[in-house]
Amino acid sequence: MTRIVVIDNHGQFTHLEGRALRDIGVDTEILENDTDPADIDADGLVLSGGPSMDRVGRCAEYLDLGVPVLGICLGMQFMAEELGGSTKSGDYGGYADVDVEILDDEDPLIGSLAPETRVWASHADEVDEVPEGFARTARSDVCEVEAMSNPERGLFGVQWHPEVAHTEEGEAVFESFRDICESR
Repeated sequence: MTRIVVIDNHGQFTHLEGRALRDIGVDTEILENDTDPADIDADGLVLSGGPSMDRVGRCAEYLDLGVPVLGICLGMQFMAEELGGSTKSGDYGGYADVDVEILDDEDPLIGSLAPETRVWASHADEVDEVPEGFARTARSDVCEVEAMSNPERGLFGVQWHPEVAHTEEGEAVFESFRDICESR
């Protein structure tokens, strides 16, 4: 059975991420973000959302574990900054429904989603520039980088929360991530 660890960055939806993965048959554990990387045994990691970039613990070390990583909201923003991209304050704060446009129908994480899909996201902060080696894979009228991907490294990020009921096709995002983890 595929094992995916959710790294808790103190976000309000972390437990829903674990639940969404368990619901698709994934062995899932939620670990604090100060867990020693040597103690993590997983086929993949989810870097959860959270309140602030200064509370991401040892997440930088987790990017080097050699397993696929999915960054959600703050998890994606952290990944972008850590790997040489940039973030900025968004023009729209708070949570809201957003229609995102999928830019790459070949992307292993979100390429199978409808060309335009409705998601639930906060845009208080957002990725401004993707790191070298990443592609921007989704955008919206609110944010130019709704998702990013580096399939060669197994690193993916979404601005939105696939774990909440308000996001259409959220389960498909987790299924695709599970498949990515199983294929490595």
